[in-house]
Amino acid sequence: MIPYIARRLVLALPLLVVVSFVTFILIRLSPMDPAEVILRAQETPQLTDELIEQTKEELGLNQPFLIQFAKWLISCMRLDFGDSYVSGQPVWSMIGPAFVNTLFLTLISSFSIILLSTLLGVACALREGTFADKSARGISFLLTAVPSYGLASVLIWLFSVKLDWLPTSGMDSYKSYVLPVVVITVGYVGIYFRTVRSSVLSNKNEDYVLYGRACGLSEKTITLHILRNSLQVAISIFCMAIPIILGSTVVIENVFAWPGLGRLSIKAILSRDFPVIQAYVLIVAVAFVVINTVSDIVNAALNPKLRKDVP
Repeated sequence: MIPYIARRLVLALPLLVVVSFVTFILIRLSPMDPAEVILRAQETPQLTDELIEQTKEELGLNQPFLIQFAKWLISCMRLDFGDSYVSGQPVWSMIGPAFVNTLFLTLISSFSIILLSTLLGVACALREGTFADKSARGISFLLTAVPSYGLASVLIWLFSVKLDWLPTSGMDSYKSYVLPVVVITVGYVGIYFRTVRSSVLSNKNEDYVLYGRACGLSEKTITLHILRNSLQVAISIFCMAIPIILGSTVVIENVFAWPGLGRLSIKAILSRDFPVIQAYVLIVAVAFVVINTVSDIVNAALNPKLRKDVP
């Protein structure tokens, strides 16, 4: 198992470099000169070519592209993403607290999604074709089709305005987590629970199930084997759900005024704050790579055959 983990980590390193390079070059494709953006953010009364060139010199923007990338990458490895063009604050001092807030929201939502998807998926698969199974699938299709901002608006109107049970925005107490978590969970449970159900049904029709029954194994033992084999697909999906949720909280955070990465990224995009945008894109991309690697390692631990797939 240790050699497999080492190979996966070695394969992940070049991918992380490629991700960081793409993140760096995307910002450089912007039609606006970063030096001009900085000067405008500082409310410079008059922009001149000399002033723009001086700003480039100070920031090292006139250096060769690869040298700029190398310096930026080394700084990012030290969690130094530079300074904000708008506020002048270190980017990490802005990204760090926002990342923690979004991470807490993502982990709580992911736990709810994994728990409900697994329970519903297994229950519906074991009761295939029953009224409960059909009802759960129908409701999941309906809830998945509802836009997250629409559901959020309805919940705010009902539980915050009418009933006055929960806060409408901010992150003041544990109650502030309830509505955002519910909205995120509802949006993803309908998708992932059907995947778990399909995986369980697929394993129910495998030859080892028929062979187990022919050998006189109890239904409880056979069911446990089905669930264990079904978890391999579920683990991959659930692991990838975490970075997906991390990168898709933009709408929810803006609806609920959540002080997280999504809300910060929207402000950075509107003000063309390139360092903050770069840091946000890089963090989300690295989360995808890291969690995907962890998913492969966990699946390899469950299924030794997968360890042979990596050269």
